[in-house]
Amino acid sequence: MTGTAGAAAGAERPAGARRARRRYPTFTRDTARPEGGRRTAPGDAPAPARQWPLLCVLSLAFAGLASTPVNFRIGLLVLGGAMLVGATLRATVREVGMLAVRSRFTDVITYGVMGSLIVLLTLMAQPRPWLEIPFLSEILRFSAGT
Repeated sequence: MTGTAGAAAGAERPAGARRARRRYPTFTRDTARPEGGRRTAPGDAPAPARQWPLLCVLSLAFAGLASTPVNFRIGLLVLGGAMLVGATLRATVREVGMLAVRSRFTDVITYGVMGSLIVLLTLMAQPRPWLEIPFLSEILRFSAGT
């Protein structure tokens, strides 16, 4: 049975034709766009309309950094929230423009973990932490040598 299928497949190809090889090139000339890296609006739209997801995250991050000198906890919570908003936008919006850096999965995990860590560490910051997690406090106390 396999001999007949092989003969039939070989009969379709001309006698002098070579079989196509599926190899990656030795040198690449460019990089592939990340998934979702296309424009979010038509090319004739103004730049802010084309890149609204990135501008949303950047404006939140800038607001957090600007308010950090006034109240560091609020500023860092806004900054961590901006990272979490970026993860949510990357997970839910199909075309996010320049917010897409890597694959969707990698971007969502990276933005989500970084945002969560910023928020968690901000809530645990001294003096007078807003959140106390006993085993993390013990680890921090042990690492500080006190």
